[in-house]
Amino acid sequence: MDINLRHAVIHNVTGKNQDQLEETIVDAIQRQEEKMLPGLGVLFEIIWQGTPENERKEIVQLLESGLNK
Repeated sequence: MDINLRHAVIHNVTGKNQDQLEETIVDAIQRQEEKMLPGLGVLFEIIWQGTPENERKEIVQLLESGLNK
């Protein structure tokens, strides 16, 4: 069985409004289930690819800051 995870995640969130997307992200984080991590990774990939280079540095700074708490 060949499942394209990226395609499945994108299909599941396409058409959702901002509140629904936020709910999806918060739910995935609160459940703390390992199986949710790839989906969050796909969402992060979408954000990363759509972010200009100068703003990517801010994302990396936020990540570094969060990891160093």
